[in-house]
Amino acid sequence: MEQSRIDRINFLARKSRTEGLTPEEKEEQKILRAEYVAAFKASLTNQLEHTSILRPDGTVHRVTKKKKN
Repeated sequence: MEQSRIDRINFLARKSRTEGLTPEEKEEQKILRAEYVAAFKASLTNQLEHTSILRPDGTVHRVTKKKKN
């Protein structure tokens, strides 16, 4: 996510605490936060997909998604 969009999220959060937001700004804040969460999840997923665990016996085990029961 671009730094300018993160700066806008922070600006809207500060403005919300101090003077309040207009309905348009509230909607913009909602959309920007959703984009931020999606980007964070994608980044974390990518990082975990490229993570391996080195066991004490020397074997390497790739991290996989846990199966649901």
